[in-house]
Amino acid sequence: MEIKEGHLFPTFKLLDQNSNSFDLLEFLGKEQLVIYFYPKNETYGCTKQACKFRDEFGAFLNLNCKVIGISNDTPESHKSFIENHQLPFTLLSDKDGKIRRKLKLPSDFLGLVPGRITFVINKKGVIVKIINSGTNMNKHIYDALKALED
Repeated sequence: MEIKEGHLFPTFKLLDQNSNSFDLLEFLGKEQLVIYFYPKNETYGCTKQACKFRDEFGAFLNLNCKVIGISNDTPESHKSFIENHQLPFTLLSDKDGKIRRKLKLPSDFLGLVPGRITFVINKKGVIVKIINSGTNMNKHIYDALKALED
């Protein structure tokens, strides 16, 4: 089943940047969430996107929203990425791509790169906005903030 706006976002468990288990069930349906999937730590576009989320983090906090990034990178790589760029949010490791497959997320660039896609989820756990842009990193942040404000 393809995941769409209006659907409940499915729960999952992954390891965070500290190799601790992160259970989405603890947050889903309790607070607003922005969950963004990105290709790889320390690449130009992904660093630009993560730093823009960092720079606008106060706006997300003001909207009582938790920001979570997910890629196939390891927890250790996530920890380094967070430290290198002072990222104030959680990064999760989908090392084997299990969650990407479960959500049937598209790939970019002829299927060679994991897709860049963001989900805005309301307090009921319902997806209110899906942002899919492989090249316009700022679009993810601005469209997510707009969806949260509506």
